Amino acid sequence: MSSQRKTLITPEEYLAAERTSEVKHEYFAGEIFAMVGASRRHNLIAANIIRVLGNQLLDRTCNVYPSDMRVKVSATGKYTYPDVVVACDEEKFDDAEKDTLLNPVVVVEVLSESTEAYDRGKKFEQYQQIESLAEYLLVAQEPQRVEQYVRQSNREWRYSEYHDAGDVLKLGVIGCELALRDVYAKL
Repeated sequence: MSSQRKTLITPEEYLAAERTSEVKHEYFAGEIFAMVGASRRHNLIAANIIRVLGNQLLDRTCNVYPSDMRVKVSATGKYTYPDVVVACDEEKFDDAEKDTLLNPVVVVEVLSESTEAYDRGKKFEQYQQIESLAEYLLVAQEPQRVEQYVRQSNREWRYSEYHDAGDVLKLGVIGCELALRDVYAKL
């Protein structure tokens, strides 16, 4: 019986290929993982969140980015693409290309059947290694539900959930509010 050895690539090889690829990939420990496309509902939810937060942050030193902004977990070397990411003040990037953010303060993942367990588990474990990350949101597509994790210390996170159209969650780290009726607008 023969066993095939995996061919591992370096972060530099990954970034060189990723920057010319039409498909996004996550990277971890020498391996790349293709990402699947998102549904209409998923895209509308992400767009709504970007619009609402972006409007509130127009005159502040924070930027809201869509899923094309890659995030690197420096402590572990993982590269990933959150659905929405917010960075404030002096943004730090992996290199001069400025397409890989190192210091997000808010990360939002819109859940789907194929990614929910990963977003709640291993991916959140990775995100917790980012020292600047203060808030993590998990947004269900159906039914309406937003889960908010707020860092209390390096190992403690406060959990809250919202499911009524009239619910408004506060993102303290960026001084914004997110109403569920806006998150799920036009759906």
